Amino acid sequence: MARDLRLTRNIGIAAHIDAGKTTTTERILFYTGVSHKLGEVHDGAATMDWMEQEQERGITITSAATTVFWPYKDEKYHINIIDTPGHVDFTVEVNRSLRVLDGLVFLFSAVDGVEPQSETNWRLADNYKVARIGFVNKMDRDGADFLKVCKQVKEMLGTKAVPLQLPIGAEGTFRGVVDLVEMKAIIWNEEDNGMTYQEIPIPEDMQDEVNEYREKLLESVAEYDEELVERFFEDPQSITRDEVINALRKATIDLAFVPMMCGSAFKNKGVQTLLNYVMELLPSPLDRDEIAGTNPDTEEKTFRRPTKDDPFAALAFKIATDPFVGRLCFVRAYSGFLDSGSYVFNTRTGKKERISRIFQMHANKQNQIDQLQAGDIAAVVGFKDIKTGDTLCNENHRIVFESMNFPEPVIGYAIEPKTQADVDKMGMAIAKLVEEDPTLKVNTDEETGQTILRGMGELHLDIIMDRMRREFKVEVNQGAPQVAYKEAITALVDHKEVYKKQSGGKGKFADISFKLSPANPDETTGEIKAGLQFDNKITGGVIPKEFIPAIQKGFTEAMNNGPLAGYPIEAMKVELYHGSFHDVDSDALSFELAARIGFKQAAKKAGPQLLEPIMKVEVTSPDEYTGPVTGDLNKRRGLMKGMDTRGGAQIIKADVPLSELFGYVTDLRTITSGRATASLTFSHYDPVPNHLAEQVIAKVKGEAVK
Repeated sequence: MARDLRLTRNIGIAAHIDAGKTTTTERILFYTGVSHKLGEVHDGAATMDWMEQEQERGITITSAATTVFWPYKDEKYHINIIDTPGHVDFTVEVNRSLRVLDGLVFLFSAVDGVEPQSETNWRLADNYKVARIGFVNKMDRDGADFLKVCKQVKEMLGTKAVPLQLPIGAEGTFRGVVDLVEMKAIIWNEEDNGMTYQEIPIPEDMQDEVNEYREKLLESVAEYDEELVERFFEDPQSITRDEVINALRKATIDLAFVPMMCGSAFKNKGVQTLLNYVMELLPSPLDRDEIAGTNPDTEEKTFRRPTKDDPFAALAFKIATDPFVGRLCFVRAYSGFLDSGSYVFNTRTGKKERISRIFQMHANKQNQIDQLQAGDIAAVVGFKDIKTGDTLCNENHRIVFESMNFPEPVIGYAIEPKTQADVDKMGMAIAKLVEEDPTLKVNTDEETGQTILRGMGELHLDIIMDRMRREFKVEVNQGAPQVAYKEAITALVDHKEVYKKQSGGKGKFADISFKLSPANPDETTGEIKAGLQFDNKITGGVIPKEFIPAIQKGFTEAMNNGPLAGYPIEAMKVELYHGSFHDVDSDALSFELAARIGFKQAAKKAGPQLLEPIMKVEVTSPDEYTGPVTGDLNKRRGLMKGMDTRGGAQIIKADVPLSELFGYVTDLRTITSGRATASLTFSHYDPVPNHLAEQVIAKVKGEAVK
């Protein structure tokens, strides 16, 4: 039987680390009847944090997908929830989840407000145009201030935050909320720990504030919905609850504003009302426009609507390994339906894949279903080769959805297996982990023969090492952390390269003339796109057409090894303008080699520069440690970016090279007696100062000589 898509919600829960995402999700599972007892993060018993590492560290690492049902207004709503990690090292998990969600509950801590990772995740949600509801959590904590957080959301995230509720009491006395849409007050009953709530009259001492914010709410709604403007000026009271809700829903889906709510998930307050508003305000799959893709055969734009009648099309957004079922692929179906046991077409590989079973997921448990329908999220099993970002579709109606872009890793460890028995196991473990996590990269250093594992940060790689030990029983030795440097060229060089070899029979010959220079920025955005800008100016057949792709390939591959220390070059431009060939001795390989050798010679003269990753560092510290903290950041070549005061603490912002930040969090604890916290986010690449660049290059060359 076809489900009513109007009653489906695909939502995520996102926030800065420690704002209470997993606790909120646990409460949702409890209220919807999925869990029979409340799992707590601090007890290591959270349902969604099912990995051992997550339970030990009290953080979320992987996005877990769960299906729950919520009865609301005599309808049964079907909700797919994805709990995303808050830690910056796992941004990839947030990125790929947002790509397939329709709505998002964005959590803020009532004490800390908008934090650095909130900003990163907010920008990702903007990129994917995901509708949001803001939930200010931890209202029972000292220093909680709902309206201050709403103001921060407005100022720091550049969005219109519209409070739908006002808290009754705050900090230790927080006991309920006044709903500005319904104009009624509810308090949660302390006797049963907030499991049930009751309506009470709006407290006398809040009447003025309630009227003021009710008016602001009606004003925001009227501004958005022209039909309500006149009535707002004539008689605001004539606007009905349903009209307010309809206008709020449209504006939320349109990203015109973000409705703000509050509560304390840990104390069981506010989660039920939050769920009701998720049903009222966040989009169903039908509210999103048809999704655009490209026909791989004709390169034309093509669309899919969220109905059973359109051909099947889905996006694979995550691969996971389950100890009982094997490899799972999480997919979001955008159109059509897929029966278990049938085939799908993978547009990346051009091959058919048989899907043997389909599971509706509940954290790491599964319920088998017979059919995956448009608008739903599920996990499929039985495939041979599916990767994150692949489009799966009907073989006769092909479509490619835009894939996901993942950030490049900035830090690496050299690793080696401890014993001979670990050698094969390590290869298998790494292959599986890389398949699951697109921000994890592995390469072998050609000169030293070491395996280098690269990731988004120290925590990211620590957890990968931990998983290798526990899940794959592989023991490895790891070297000191290494920074992922890059190289850039800064000047234009004109170069002629003639490659010839004569041996017995057929020889090799290629002759090219080219200009090598820094890449041009994009005319509209001003950004420099990564990769090779190749400008072929060959005319009159001086080099036959069929050899041009080989020249381009030679330059593209040569970019992996820069002239200074063999680090990759991110972007450059090559203009090929002249050359010659030999009727017998020239072939594609000769021209590819000519390009590689020519690049090596030319790049040395093109003002090569070493670049290093710069991290955006934000330290939250008590006042008395400001001096030592800034002094320490200056010693680390930090560039101060400003200071703010938030909740009695100093927020110190700086850009600091990653190479100076190894072990920083531990050092910071020592300096501030454990009272400061830091958040590190990758920002950009900058040239390394000359004297340091020389040391880095000498070290790399020294290691290679050994």
